[in-house]
Amino acid sequence: MSKVRRWAAKFGKGRAISVLVVLSLLGLRTIDPIFVQTIRNQSFDLFQRIEPRVYTNQPVAIVDIDESSIERYGQWPWARTRLAELVERLTASGAAAIAFDIIFSENDRLSPEFVAIDNENLSQNIRNSLKALPSNDRLFARAIAKSRVVVGQTSVRSTRQSRTEMRQVKKLPHAVLGPDPAQFLPKFPELLQNLPMLESAAKGQGVFTISPDPDGVFRKLPVIMMVAGNLRLGLASELLRVATGGNAVAIRSDAAGIQGVVLARQFIKTDRNGTIWPYFSKSNPARFISAGDILDGKVPLRKIRGRLVLVGTSAVGLEDYRATPMGVLMPGVEIHAQALEGILSKQLLNRPNYAIGAELLVIFALSIGAIILVPMLGAVWSFLSAGLLLGGYVAVSYLAFSQYLLLLDPSFPLIATILVLVLLTTANYFREEQKRKQIRGAFGQYISPDLVDQLSDNADKLVLGGESRELSVLFSDVRDFTSIAESYKTNPQGLTDLMNKFLTVLSNAIMRYDGTIDKFMGDAVMAFWNAPLDKKEHALASCQAALDMLRDVSDLNGKLLQLHGSTISDPTLDATPYHEINVGIGINTGTCVVGNMGSENRFDYTALGDTVNIASRLEGQSKTYGIKIVLGNATAEHVTGKMAILELDLIRVKGKKEPERIFGLFGSGKLLASEDFIAAQAMNKSMLASYRSQDWSSAISALGMLREIDDRLKLGLAEYLFMYDFRIAEFAANPPGKKWDGVYTALSK
Repeated sequence: MSKVRRWAAKFGKGRAISVLVVLSLLGLRTIDPIFVQTIRNQSFDLFQRIEPRVYTNQPVAIVDIDESSIERYGQWPWARTRLAELVERLTASGAAAIAFDIIFSENDRLSPEFVAIDNENLSQNIRNSLKALPSNDRLFARAIAKSRVVVGQTSVRSTRQSRTEMRQVKKLPHAVLGPDPAQFLPKFPELLQNLPMLESAAKGQGVFTISPDPDGVFRKLPVIMMVAGNLRLGLASELLRVATGGNAVAIRSDAAGIQGVVLARQFIKTDRNGTIWPYFSKSNPARFISAGDILDGKVPLRKIRGRLVLVGTSAVGLEDYRATPMGVLMPGVEIHAQALEGILSKQLLNRPNYAIGAELLVIFALSIGAIILVPMLGAVWSFLSAGLLLGGYVAVSYLAFSQYLLLLDPSFPLIATILVLVLLTTANYFREEQKRKQIRGAFGQYISPDLVDQLSDNADKLVLGGESRELSVLFSDVRDFTSIAESYKTNPQGLTDLMNKFLTVLSNAIMRYDGTIDKFMGDAVMAFWNAPLDKKEHALASCQAALDMLRDVSDLNGKLLQLHGSTISDPTLDATPYHEINVGIGINTGTCVVGNMGSENRFDYTALGDTVNIASRLEGQSKTYGIKIVLGNATAEHVTGKMAILELDLIRVKGKKEPERIFGLFGSGKLLASEDFIAAQAMNKSMLASYRSQDWSSAISALGMLREIDDRLKLGLAEYLFMYDFRIAEFAANPPGKKWDGVYTALSK
């Protein structure tokens, strides 16, 4: 018991109280009341004001129904015929897609039939003529139907429409990768929709509802949500989906919540509730185009062509202004535009699921460190150490935002630690004051006042603590897929399941290195790097992805063997026989035309050009040479010295006149640095030189040495070496002549 008392006395009441305070603060942060959220969010706002996103010219434009537009074309709401004209002009100017941050839930009272109804003094003939004219809403719907238009919808609590006229909500085509996401998504019970004819004519429907944080600031908006029991995309994400072909979205989730959404061939990270944090830039007039100027025909085509157009209003009288982290009001439509710019430029703020755990750990570490050290150090050193640690954490938090767009709360760990420091400092003050009183009382009668003052000050003495750009293009294909498909002829669902697993493996490897999946063609995949966004060392990234593809397909084969391999030894089992999946890959680098291509009603983001064609041919040559990954000359030049590659041949692929030097990719830098591979490169170079100079005996000798090296390295050169054995034998029997340039003409694709 005496030991416990001594320990307690040494630990001190101040430390004990501080520990209780720390535990209380951790509990408070876990509960996360509104005032804690507000302080944290305002800290993130401060970061954005210090370093706002730099506005760059993204393919996003706001068609603004501004004060000047209303002054020229009359008060709002405009006749739907005016809006139809606006859609037609935007479509003719080449807009990629158009979204309305406006809802049209009621009939246009300016339509001819309503004019006839509202003006009883008109003659019956005029009234009948007006009623015979097409309604403004129908003309608006026709204009929408001829374009790629997303109509806006909004969630509501209670409206006449929602109570009496709630229509069936269109289903969003989607896939789910993980647990049911509905449990995590924001939910709105009812939906205010547009007129049925407008909804039917539109290519998409996006919900423009944005909920502010408790302090009234609009910082986040949902990519995807649940409305009236159905999955719906937000206005910006639905516009992007429609603009890129209107394909299905994929929602990736886990036990912690939503990880993100695959949309328009890119993975958009979200928080656990499926929302994103736009990284705001300052409001910039460059993203706005006056609706009146478009109607007047004053806007150059370059400002519209190929852009994602959001139609909204900044007119003050229409009251569509929202508080933003930038400390200024912005039109609601600009918030959607900023979110869309962030998605396209991959400049969204990221509040990861682990952030809360990391911040709790920081609070605990800093506070406990203060509890241990402050009573041991003097006041000056305590505050210097605390300032260094706290300043360091704030700097880390800011750098995480500035460099990686990660949001780590600088406020609560700072406030919690300062509170503990103040408590400890106060406890130290009272403890020292008590010691001084004790010293003065004990020694004041026996020693000089000067010595008492010294003892009071030093208690220790008492001890008597749509562009041209360079791309890297990859094609992959499954070898002998026909045989695999035939074995599943009685089990087509099994083949579908197999291909889904296989294509998932390839897709993950491509996306791991920031590649863009162009298309799936049965068992084949086309992907490219360096578009739509810049990718440094895109050739290297494509090679790394190709190596991962081979590795991951090998892992998949192992799992399939465990699942289906038993049927090889026991054919009576009701299962599909195991087939090993072998993949051939071709990669080429060069200038391509990349952008949205297709018809007015259907288009895809894809790449075209000679580089693409050669990449496809190289994939076909992987079978001819028995090498799983074949690189074009430009790709090889980019990765020389970084990847383990060997020159294979100088060939003229089918459909091409100019020869192409091709290479095989076998591994990364670790293999490249090995002595055996260095020897393989030298011997392969010697073999090709002898072959091209028609020194057949030297070439055969080099092939033999290459076989020995391959036996050690297991590079898989057997078919490649056999092919050269065969060629050399043919040429030895039938010499190609002195004019032969060493080029091999491929007979197949």
